[in-house]
Amino acid sequence: MARLTALAGGVAVAVLLTAMPVAAHEHPSGITDLVTPAVVRVEAVSHVEITLLDHIGELKHVERSYDIPFGSGTGTVVNPDGTIVGLRRFAVNDDDVAVYAANKIFAEHHKVKIPADYKKHKLSDDQLNRHLQACYPPKSDTATCIINVTTEITAYPNVSPPSADGFKVKCIKAGPTPDSPAVLVPVAPVTGSVGMPTAPLADKVPDQEGSPTSIAGFLGRPGPNVAHTVEIAHLSKGGGQGATGRPFADPEKKVDEPVKLGGLADKGMAGAPVIGDKNGHVIGLLVGGGKEGKMIGVREITGILSQAKVVPRRGAIDTAFEAALTRYHTKYYTEAAPGFQRVLELYPGNVVAAALLKTSLAKRGGPEDQGTKRVAAESSGSTPLWPFIVAAAVLFLAAGGGAYLLWRRRTPEKPTELPQPLATVPPLDDGANQTVVVRRSQSFQVVPQQQQLMTAQEPAVKYCTSCGMRLGPAHRFCGYCGHPIET
Repeated sequence: MARLTALAGGVAVAVLLTAMPVAAHEHPSGITDLVTPAVVRVEAVSHVEITLLDHIGELKHVERSYDIPFGSGTGTVVNPDGTIVGLRRFAVNDDDVAVYAANKIFAEHHKVKIPADYKKHKLSDDQLNRHLQACYPPKSDTATCIINVTTEITAYPNVSPPSADGFKVKCIKAGPTPDSPAVLVPVAPVTGSVGMPTAPLADKVPDQEGSPTSIAGFLGRPGPNVAHTVEIAHLSKGGGQGATGRPFADPEKKVDEPVKLGGLADKGMAGAPVIGDKNGHVIGLLVGGGKEGKMIGVREITGILSQAKVVPRRGAIDTAFEAALTRYHTKYYTEAAPGFQRVLELYPGNVVAAALLKTSLAKRGGPEDQGTKRVAAESSGSTPLWPFIVAAAVLFLAAGGGAYLLWRRRTPEKPTELPQPLATVPPLDDGANQTVVVRRSQSFQVVPQQQQLMTAQEPAVKYCTSCGMRLGPAHRFCGYCGHPIET
């Protein structure tokens, strides 16, 4: 019975799955939409306040302040609280800006020619030169300058309308070289209960040579005329891992990718996330410049995050966005539109979600909309009914067969007649008595057995004198209340 029912159920399920439309698959590989909402522009400035103690002639205190931009690039948000991974080069100024400020204030106040750079210079005038050298750091008891340097880093998110002021961040951990990864955290908590969009980090870098990737970043501060830029690149062979970076190379040799990406790094895309084609996750960051663009891998990213005791994670915005994105890339535009609207409710100004919502609304109900096609097919009855009829018939037959077998099993069998004696009873004499006489062997085989079947006594049934439960023949205590059996 169980086997028959299982077989019938399996056949029915197979028929139903054949008749039903196929569900939408996961979003296709190679997309950058999972990452681009979390891409930000990062700009760093060294703020210097300097006071020149002029002892030449009349004693004067000359005060100046200078904002010295020293780094800009692209960062990636990896935590809803606004934690960003970028490069050390636009988080930590390795140049001595105090020297720059000394050169500049001396040139302005004493009207002498001193280059505005980070080198210590000498003047032909001995007295001015002595005062200039005393102005340079390190500070001494006879210093002629008092200098205070602070660093201000600002992140500009990918939103519309653009954020004019961005939000301030500070570097809590950075590697040893300019192209080492760095961790930046907001100075003040990010506004909004659900935080910011984040980018998913990959588990590892693809080993295959020629693996396609995409690089997304900003060539300037986000605004109406500056959208995020996406470039295609390919990984070179597996050499150059770790701090030295992994090079890029076009397998078809049509584009000199190191030169192309090095130029983009110089224009503001240094630190931009390198996105794998497999599932759209971040596999590294763009580094280098000039004629050599390379990539540091995700292992370096997760390593610096671990040192900073920051756990990358995704938030509610990402969950809603990825669900809508799946529907969008499988062309279910009717279902995708409400999802993007929900994302914009959670994070107003999301540029990517707004653009995809606009496209979804434009294509909703159109010839490309798979959701409309499915609804139309269901309403028009284009799906044949015979699979459902066959499935119903199979289930009906299975249920009927099971009921019949169950009925046969529960119906008591009729008592069979006793078997005839093995030997034939000899004919009686005419003058014999009417009482039937049976030989000893026959009576031993049949009659005593018949008497046992008819006269067998059932064992006496006992009940508990405390609770009334029925007792078995071997019970010494009641199984319900535990009362001892009275004997």
